Amino acid sequence: MTTDSFHLHQVASARDIDAHVRQALLECWADVTNDGGAAGFPLPPLNTQQAASALDAIIEGLAPHTSRLLTAWDGGELVGWLHLRRDASPLTAHWGTVHHVQTHPSMRGRGIGAALTEHAHHIAATEMGLEQLHLAARAGAGLETFYARLGWQEIGRWPKALRLAPGDDRDEILMLLHL
Repeated sequence: MTTDSFHLHQVASARDIDAHVRQALLECWADVTNDGGAAGFPLPPLNTQQAASALDAIIEGLAPHTSRLLTAWDGGELVGWLHLRRDASPLTAHWGTVHHVQTHPSMRGRGIGAALTEHAHHIAATEMGLEQLHLAARAGAGLETFYARLGWQEIGRWPKALRLAPGDDRDEILMLLHL
């Protein structure tokens, strides 16, 4: 998929991630986290070595039916990514979860996060056969408004579930999208 200034790419196999792509993912993850983004690590600073094991676990688990990585590129530069995963349990195999929605801080406001998320909706419904998507977002960052504009609905909160720093506890917002 291509937009005016960036293109989206999907990866469904670890063999499709080379050293350049892996390093770009790590650098984006560190840059997003260090800019205050809610990307899976609680407190900056984060360096690429700290993110490596989490990223490697995502990459190793890639499979067409259960786990996809969606990336956004501007020329040869990675500008955003997310992870889409189906739950393995037969009871919940009809839904998936969106994880680690990230747009590089220098590229925010250009529609990259929305494009990635909307493309994840399409892939989930048409390629993975999912009926709904779930995600959890950190309160206090306006993320519930962002996702609501894309059709997601808030279905609950875990009060003070996330401790970002002493005295800075945030709700985790649970969101749902019917496909």
